[in-house]
Amino acid sequence: MTNKEMAAQVANKDGFIAALDQSGGSTPKALKLYGVPESAWSNEDEMFDLIHRMRARIIKSPAFTGDKVMGAILFERTMDGEIDGVPTAKYLWEKRHVVPFLKVDKGLADEKDGVKLMKPMPDLDALLERAVKKGIFGTKMRSVIDAANPKGIADIVAQQFDVGNQILAHGLVPIIEPEVTISISDKAEAEDILLSEIKKNLDKVPAGKQIMLKLTLPTKANLYKPLVDDPRVMRVVALSGGYSREEANEKLAQNTGMIASFSRALTEGLSAQQSDGEFDAKLGEAIDSIFKASCAG
Repeated sequence: MTNKEMAAQVANKDGFIAALDQSGGSTPKALKLYGVPESAWSNEDEMFDLIHRMRARIIKSPAFTGDKVMGAILFERTMDGEIDGVPTAKYLWEKRHVVPFLKVDKGLADEKDGVKLMKPMPDLDALLERAVKKGIFGTKMRSVIDAANPKGIADIVAQQFDVGNQILAHGLVPIIEPEVTISISDKAEAEDILLSEIKKNLDKVPAGKQIMLKLTLPTKANLYKPLVDDPRVMRVVALSGGYSREEANEKLAQNTGMIASFSRALTEGLSAQQSDGEFDAKLGEAIDSIFKASCAG
């Protein structure tokens, strides 16, 4: 059964997860970095068409295979799209042997108690049903911690785990992502509180089920090692959070058992103007360096 194969790959394989899930808010920035100015589109559909072409180019690149990229996180519209006439998630698994995940959150609520919770997701069950039919293995949802505020961090982790259990009920594996902003002065303190809240909330995970965690690279190396070793956690992945690829790789290599799930750090240096040869070489270099850092820990 494919799902068992996918689970084995996610739990055990060397490699990392590519985050190809820029949403409406972050797409213009991603396109600009890729060398596509805002003048290149006149409405949202055209913008999403351009980003889909960029993602398809990445996915079809010879360097982008399950050998090093063990999974990829998709935006909803990417899941609904196709690559060479094949639905994206199916193409990822069958043609590239990369496990497909889906970003399910609807963005961030306004800041309160030093954190930004996820906005409500009233249509989540319907989206999860569609994801299962499309061959998606797991999901990802992000909220943000901007201060070492115990109440805010407790709220953010509780929300993540509650929604995580809703996702587990559909047979999908949730990637829980409470991102700590890298530029805050009390980052290390926020991470200590976050670790303790995650440990408490792991007791909510139903017996026999596993979740994944996507966390900011910690100020103290190996802070999250207890989570890496917890049997209820399938994998702990790291977000690049605004660090350059070089810096993110360096920090990642200091954290045993954590692997990368980079977005901007993966696509750094790629451009729409590059020939396929140049593009594939640049992407290959990025994938090799992130793979190496993911295996180093």
